Amino acid sequence: MNFKKHLEVEEGSHAFCSASQYHWLNYSTEKLIERWRNHDATERGTRLHEFAKNCIELKRKQKGRDTFAMYVNDAIGFGMSPEILLYFSPFFFGTADAIHFNEKKGFLRIHDLKTGEIPANMKQLYIYDALFCLDYDIKPGDIEYENRIYQSNDIFVDNPTSDIILPIIDKMITFDRILTDIVLEDEPS
Repeated sequence: MNFKKHLEVEEGSHAFCSASQYHWLNYSTEKLIERWRNHDATERGTRLHEFAKNCIELKRKQKGRDTFAMYVNDAIGFGMSPEILLYFSPFFFGTADAIHFNEKKGFLRIHDLKTGEIPANMKQLYIYDALFCLDYDIKPGDIEYENRIYQSNDIFVDNPTSDIILPIIDKMITFDRILTDIVLEDEPS
């Protein structure tokens, strides 16, 4: 048999209601609509992050006092770099929405844009702080931090100390060793 070539579908992509995500078989109409709206909001958030990245890189400030404008304008004003990967190991890495480190002052600034309605948690930014310290071999007690979450037309600011960041770093190092050992044990000899 000559199977059809469906060029309208990118290779490796999955349908919203795919066979591998078969739970939709049990959805009510309401649940289907709710899941679609969440999926659509996620896609919109991804596009907004990409747009914000472009605005920051091009230094194109935005008009207004909404979440997006405040985030973009502050990132530009603070001379931040958008969408920067922070890497410790294959098990621990992440992309900071906007980041700046002033080496002279020893001051790390990380901003996060939240486009959804679920309240954000500063723990995500603490993890970025820890990843930064690990990635750039900086002792967490040698620098100061300012983390900001931009959500629902508000800015949530936190200045964690090394007492918060150091235990996260320790846990990452410990968990990385454990996971590395498991992977090595599972590899065929």
